[in-house]
Amino acid sequence: MPKIRKIYSENSEFQLIEVLKRNREKRNKLGEFFVEGVKSINYAIQNNWHINSFIYSNEKPLSEWANNVLKNSNADIHFELPAKLMDKLSEKDEDYSEIIAVVKMPDNDLSRINIKKDMLVVVFDRPSSHGNLGTLIRSCEALRVDGLIITGHAVDLYDPKTIRASMGTFFTIPTVRLESHNELLPWIKDIRNKFNNFKVIGSTSKAEALIEEIDLANPMLLLIGNETYGLSNNYKEICDELVKIPMYGKITSFNVACASSIMLYEIDKQRRMVNI
Repeated sequence: MPKIRKIYSENSEFQLIEVLKRNREKRNKLGEFFVEGVKSINYAIQNNWHINSFIYSNEKPLSEWANNVLKNSNADIHFELPAKLMDKLSEKDEDYSEIIAVVKMPDNDLSRINIKKDMLVVVFDRPSSHGNLGTLIRSCEALRVDGLIITGHAVDLYDPKTIRASMGTFFTIPTVRLESHNELLPWIKDIRNKFNNFKVIGSTSKAEALIEEIDLANPMLLLIGNETYGLSNNYKEICDELVKIPMYGKITSFNVACASSIMLYEIDKQRRMVNI
């Protein structure tokens, strides 16, 4: 049964919740993050993420959804706040969210990603946009991706803007953050030893092969480069194939989230054709 703690002012407990919303360093140090929105909270609960606390106000009646969440909660603590403090925490433009959650970060370990004979894992190197990262997570969830790996200096995976852009699908895809491609190399080697048909496919507009010309039905790692600089040379060197999307207009490249979604659809299409 969660403990109920009432907060009446901007005390240290309130400040701790508030800082999780805006401070990446504090989030990483404390190992927890700020979640707002019905879809995101529902996904977190359905996917068994550990919720440290729920925050809400009892100054106005809660909806049936909010009451059910609190009634069935396995959170450690429930914080009751006055409406004015909920309004200060909430990022909604109109009124405040009924419930806000503080969620524990999972282990940042590649073992969270399931290795199997039809695996599909995406690597996004140095993403610089919360919107692109969140959109890619949505596409990964929709198109049967087993895991997402973020490498290099990147926007924060646990920023509320990333979670919001993912429409809650953030909680369905095992996602791991790594300092550089070097941390991936032993993991890739182990997978190659396990599956001799495993491929590392890199995406670049400078490739000669079109994506539909390559066999994508085998276990694979899809590499996506930074929005501005594209796929790094370090990543190109470990690729078995480099591919591009056919383009017929004058523009030379797609938005990275758009391009990733197109490639993931092509991969899924090929795999569905094989299973017909």
